[in-house]
Amino acid sequence: MASIFQGLGAATVLTPTNSIDSKKFHVSPRRSCSERKARFLVVRSDGSLNMRAHRANKLITNAVATKPDGSVASTSSSKPGHELLLFEALREGLEEEMDRDPSVCVMGEDVGHYGGSYKVTRGLAEKFGDLRVLDTPIAENSFTGMGIGAAMTGLRPVIEGMNMGFLLLAFNQISNNCGMLHYTSGGQFTIPVVIRGPGGVGRQLGAEHSQRLESYFQSIPGIQMVACSTPYNAKGLMKAAIRSENPVILFEHVLLYNLKERIPDEEYICNLEEAEMVRPGEHVTILTYSRMRYHVMQAAKTLVNKGYDPEVIDIRSLKPFDLHTIGNSVKKTHRVLIVEECMRTGGIGASLTAAITENFHDYLDAPILCLSSQDVPTPYAGTLEEWTVVQPAQIVTAVEQLCR
Repeated sequence: MASIFQGLGAATVLTPTNSIDSKKFHVSPRRSCSERKARFLVVRSDGSLNMRAHRANKLITNAVATKPDGSVASTSSSKPGHELLLFEALREGLEEEMDRDPSVCVMGEDVGHYGGSYKVTRGLAEKFGDLRVLDTPIAENSFTGMGIGAAMTGLRPVIEGMNMGFLLLAFNQISNNCGMLHYTSGGQFTIPVVIRGPGGVGRQLGAEHSQRLESYFQSIPGIQMVACSTPYNAKGLMKAAIRSENPVILFEHVLLYNLKERIPDEEYICNLEEAEMVRPGEHVTILTYSRMRYHVMQAAKTLVNKGYDPEVIDIRSLKPFDLHTIGNSVKKTHRVLIVEECMRTGGIGASLTAAITENFHDYLDAPILCLSSQDVPTPYAGTLEEWTVVQPAQIVTAVEQLCR
């Protein structure tokens, strides 16, 4: 594996279970995340959820939630930065990189004048033209291969899958070409390509549109994987992925596109290999990512009321894992709970369990618990669909079991 990434620097160490010296770790305090809101689903950092009525026939993407009084509204408007929904943050990051670097281009189904299935590329075709924002036929294997070939010639393509499940049709291109060409060419080619799109369990989208492909792609040598969960890290990870010399798969959750957050006006990027400390704590380390971050934070509110002090980490980097941040937390709490929406068999949780056991076994006072989705096709019926995914009550029960 080391030869695959020779000459690409420290950012190319992509093996999630690399052995490391855990004794060198130290715990550095970090601030918890700020309040985050959605257009129709308000999600706060304490995990509380509030469903709000919304118009089914019209989405006002720039709407700001109504404030209880004028003084609060004026205080909010005076804060630095600007509010964006998650899909708007992705678009802003993509647009900034296309402005900065003329080699950045976009390709995929309906990404042009239609603006993408979730409007991440809306307005880009009018600004940059049809050659840089290329509508493709419904042929994932073809346009993914074309994007990889374009990357070999010096471009930086951003390939959108209309749904991540459709990218299974391009698995050969992603595995045998995208992940391996730098190695098989003896370093003559780099593949600076970003593959992104919506995935995860939505609202009654059926089994084929509710895929979680993290477990499929994690075993491919040469691929980096990240998962965004807030507008802030969505933009930062998008920009970092485009600038990376490695092929990066950016996982976006279909139910998080309407999360709203105030992000800085200044340019920033997020580290592709760094986890985020969401909530510092002392009693148990909860590792999660993507949509499950909000299920965990909802459970955390209940746990605090019961006297527990959970530490919540959004791992963000699915490959490689940020074992520095994770290790510091394990050394402090000595208990680990993993919460994921991925399937239990061969999922991210299984790989993360192996990495923690290999590197930090001596610091554990209890077996690692992993809560994952059930190994079944996602049902269409809403009640059954909910049963297949980890819920906050299960997280509370698991922490109580770990801390006995």
